[in-house]
This record gives sequence, C-alpha cells and structure tokens, in this order.
Amino acid sequence: MDKVRLGIIGFGGMGQAHARNLLDGKVPRCEVVAACDAVEANLKKFPQLRGFATPEELFAAQCCDAVLIATPHFAHTTLGIASLKAGLHTLVEKPISVHKADAERLIAAHTDKRLVFAAMFQLRTDPFYQVIRNLVRGGDLGQVRRVQWTITNWFRTYAYYGMGGWRATWKGEGGGVMLNQCPHNLDMFQWIFGMPKRVTSFCSFGRYHDIEVEDDVTAYLEFADGAHATFISSTGEAPGTNRFEIAGERGRVVYENEKIIFEKNEVPMTEFSRTTREAFGRPPVTTVDISPKDHGGSHVDILKNFTDAILDGAKLLSPAEEGIHSIELANAVLLSAWTGRAVELPMDSAVYERELNQRIATSKPKAKPAVEAVADLSKSFNK
Repeated sequence: MDKVRLGIIGFGGMGQAHARNLLDGKVPRCEVVAACDAVEANLKKFPQLRGFATPEELFAAQCCDAVLIATPHFAHTTLGIASLKAGLHTLVEKPISVHKADAERLIAAHTDKRLVFAAMFQLRTDPFYQVIRNLVRGGDLGQVRRVQWTITNWFRTYAYYGMGGWRATWKGEGGGVMLNQCPHNLDMFQWIFGMPKRVTSFCSFGRYHDIEVEDDVTAYLEFADGAHATFISSTGEAPGTNRFEIAGERGRVVYENEKIIFEKNEVPMTEFSRTTREAFGRPPVTTVDISPKDHGGSHVDILKNFTDAILDGAKLLSPAEEGIHSIELANAVLLSAWTGRAVELPMDSAVYERELNQRIATSKPKAKPAVEAVADLSKSFNK
C-alpha cells in the first residue's frame, strides 16, 4: 500500500474541514474517498466522495483503509470500537470519549496492534508547546513549583449554543467548556506536567448562557511532588485571556500574546534563599524571548503523522490511548464540583459514570431539524 484511503464519519463542520485539507493535497499520501453522515445535505457538498448514510454501510463497502471519526462526542466511543473491529486504522477527534469509563472501553477494543489508533490532539504539533514541554521535561526550568493557566478567550454566544440540539446538554454532549473547548489544553497540561494526584474545583453551570453544562470553571490541582496548579476557563468572558505561567526553581516561563518569555534565575531560587545573607535579595535574572516562528501544521500534521504511521510505521504524535488523561482531568473537575469534595486520581470511572448518567436522565436536548439526524446517529451507537 502506497496511499491511505480515508473515510470521514461525521461530516459536519470539522469533518468537512478535514476533507478540504485532504482534497487540497495537504497530506500527499492520504486520499479522502468517502464521507458518512445522516444529513444528506452535508454529503452533497462534496459530490466527488462516496456518500454513506450510516457507518455500517461505509464499513460494508470496504472502500477505506482508515477512518476519521468526527461525530458528536458520545459516538466517538462506539464508532471507534466498531471501526477497530472492522479492521480499520482509526483516528478519533477530541475527546476520544465523553468519560473515563467509555475511554477505557474504547482503548480495550484496540486489540489488534497492527491497526494505527490515534487521536486528533493537534496542539502536540505546535512548536510553542513543544518548547515549553522541553523546558519542563528537559530540566531547564528546574523542579516545577507552580502552574497557572487562565484560558477565558473561549467566548461563545447564545447563537453558538443554539446551532445544534445536542450542544451544551448532558445527554447530547456530556459536558461544556471542559469537554468541548478545553480537551486540547488539558492534553497539553498532562503532556507537559503529567497527571496530578488530587483535583478540587468550582464550576458554574449555565452562568452565562441558557445551558445545562459548565461554562465557567476554576480548578486547583495538586501533584505528588508538592507542585500545584490552577486551571481557569470560561465561555462567557470577553475579551478573555490566555496566559500560561510556570514557576520553577530555575525561573519563570510565561506564554501569552504569541510570545514565550523565559526569566531565568542565575541561581536556583531555593539555593539562593538558603545561602544568601540578603534579607530582601533575589536571584539575578536573565530574560529571554524563546518564541518559535510559527505554530506548525496543526490538524494537517496529525493527519500526516497518522498516514506515516500506517505506511511507514512512524511513531504516533498523539496515540489514542493517551486521550484518556485529558478526559480524566475534565471528569475530575466536574466530579469535584458536583460532590463538593476533592477528587483523588486515578479517579474511579464507575463513580463518575453514575453521576453523569443521573444528569443525562433529566437532560433536555434542544432539538433542531438540521441536527436531529446527527443526534440520532450518535444515539444509535450508544445503545
């Protein structure tokens, strides 16, 4: 095989964006050949592709080597399992599942290791985050003491939440800002620092919008080595902020406004504190702008890497199995807010699933004709 034949399941906004990238030749060895969506109008936008109303029809046609799953969130698990069972290389949009228990089921289905199984966490291709990760993991920042990430530039309007009946409901989407907007940030968080041992959070549900799920979050995370972090996000704040600050023994890194500034201590702060005779002294600091030139290829780079893994055995940038970590963080934040208690990690996935199912039982999706079929597609794979 010298080219991957790809089918896209879920042909809404993201599915069509991926198709355009592939049709434009941005991933030379990957050819999009099929699209699957219950909304016929979506398929008609790309008449050059074979259209399928159901995933079963696409699987039965045997016209693809791989699929990209870009459906509403709940279907990621069931469709991912079905795709792997059909013997197809599988790339799943974020999040790989809505909750940890489903992620465990999906990962367990990946029994044939000849099949490439990846997740669409495109920030891993971004040189800005790669630089920060290398500083932390390579030791240049020293032991991390404090992290603060404020991401409130996810502003969303009432019109946004009205676009689909499945949006911003427990039954249709399974969560709000933590599940929809922040999976990439949470993936970066654990990719850089690893997983914390405890999460305590405060969430507001429908604070800024007429929705069921969380649209304002403040979380406090504790690590086994004593480091701590705050993670703040919202879809109701404008103009909003995206500031990522890390304090370590050897200095401080701030990523904000398209710049990464490293203020490097010439002497590690604890060493200086213990050895200086100056009551109000501080370590001398050298300030360096370490910003990369650009943000890399994003979704296209993940698709290229997925293709290279299938054809050449390349190492995956974003293995789907690692997608469980961002899900667990998002779930722990919500569980702490629901129960009013700190959540220890690893989290009991069954406890969270029960809590979520209680909310799903009383959820009231806002049906809209244009998305009813998509919601039904998602539902049919969650029986």
